[in-house]
Amino acid sequence: MVDPVQDSVSPAESSRVIRSGGPNAAVNAPQFAPRPVQHPRLSLQRRAPSTLRRHLVRAVGRFAVLLTADLAAFAVLRELYRSVGEGALLGAWISHTVQQLLPAGYLDGWQYALALVLGLIVTGNYGAGDRRRDAARLFWGCALATALPLWAPLWDRGLGLVAAQYSVTTVVVWLGLVVIRFAVDAVDARMVNRTPGSSRTILIGPARECADLASRSAFAPRGEHVALGFVDTTATPSPTALGGLDDLSALIHRHLVESVVICGHLSDAELRDVVEQSITAGCHVFSVPRTFEVAGVQPSVVWKRGQPLVELTAQTLKAQQFAIKRVVDVVGATLGLVSLAPLLLVLAAIIKSDSPGPAIFRHRRIGTGGRPFMMLKFRTMVDGADALRPSLAHLNHTGDPRLFKIPNDPRISRVGRWLRRWSLDELPQLWNVLKGEMSLVGPRPFPQSDFMEYQVHHFARLGAKPGITGLWQVSGRSGIVDFEEVVALDTKYVREWSVLRDLKLLLQTIPVVIRRNGAV
Repeated sequence: MVDPVQDSVSPAESSRVIRSGGPNAAVNAPQFAPRPVQHPRLSLQRRAPSTLRRHLVRAVGRFAVLLTADLAAFAVLRELYRSVGEGALLGAWISHTVQQLLPAGYLDGWQYALALVLGLIVTGNYGAGDRRRDAARLFWGCALATALPLWAPLWDRGLGLVAAQYSVTTVVVWLGLVVIRFAVDAVDARMVNRTPGSSRTILIGPARECADLASRSAFAPRGEHVALGFVDTTATPSPTALGGLDDLSALIHRHLVESVVICGHLSDAELRDVVEQSITAGCHVFSVPRTFEVAGVQPSVVWKRGQPLVELTAQTLKAQQFAIKRVVDVVGATLGLVSLAPLLLVLAAIIKSDSPGPAIFRHRRIGTGGRPFMMLKFRTMVDGADALRPSLAHLNHTGDPRLFKIPNDPRISRVGRWLRRWSLDELPQLWNVLKGEMSLVGPRPFPQSDFMEYQVHHFARLGAKPGITGLWQVSGRSGIVDFEEVVALDTKYVREWSVLRDLKLLLQTIPVVIRRNGAV
């Protein structure tokens, strides 16, 4: 495994390589031994999880630092409030006034601290880029936090006094947070060497535009991005470039790239190719503002130290969202396995008594990033049914070996037909979910043998863990006999994923199973 710190390039060196137009700059560029790659798209798919983990670690670290700083600011304000209220700091008159506006116990307890954190989360003050530096956004977070504990006093003390209390508290806490946030940035800029924790970034565009962007504060030393170099989009690439657009896949893999920034004009086809390759590898994709339209991404402007960048990353590539999905999967799978344990044992015993062979069937499937895993199911066919598949290929009514379906399949056992009708054969996959190989909701897991027939656009469905249920399952299940339609449904799910959508699909699965829609 390559050590990302040893493999990294210092901001000063990378900036010099990008900006220099002389032949010596190419010598200064880091040299990497090429890695054997069987399939460029598969290589990018398998890189995505590690890239996403780094994005998640960076996001968690940012949240932890800001949360600690905010609570520290509140603790300081709390002590100041105590000192002033007791008359020890500014005298009796000021103490009396403070006690009238802010009654005892208001800032004295940690209830307001919880309300403050919730208010800052709701208003997006723990987001990436310049969100944490936005004084107006901080003000609205403080305003919301101050309003939460004042609902009950509004009826006891009257609107006028509560309004004054609300205004004073909001302004005081807001000033404290603004000071502490800018202090964090000052310490970060002067004392902390961020390079190992910065996002490994390559720029895409003409040499001059890349050099101009690299000179700005967003890519300065100790910044959020460390520029490894640039990919030249001109017909005659600069000798200082890492390569051309055709080399992008290999460059992402070789340099462990985590972010891609587009700073020059690309044709629609080139832009689509850059975005698809970068998203496949789990990279964050940004663009200097321009007019564009790419399917499957949700453009949003992100400010980084005054530099506007348009983020083109698909919604499903947000590492924080994957973390939320994983928590839901672990909780759901654990509850399912514990509550259904008696049923699982009974079904296993019935299968064993019905026909010889193991109760659990293990089949090699393709998971997220193209990694194979052994999917578990209750056995619904005679033992050794896979060996009979070639001799029954002529009965496949879909005409596509990737959707192998035979009406009244002679290999299915009596109990197996009943298990399939009620989708009970899928229950052991809760163990796959708990292990992290599958999700409760996701694309359909295809056999590894089908993987060799994939075309380029089929790889998009590998951007999420396969699910026990999903958009395909609630849209007709075995009634869909077109492989491209299945891929389109899976790709749509990956691109439009959200927690609420997962919950909706889980709820839609229940009536589908009860009505046995499309069951084999």
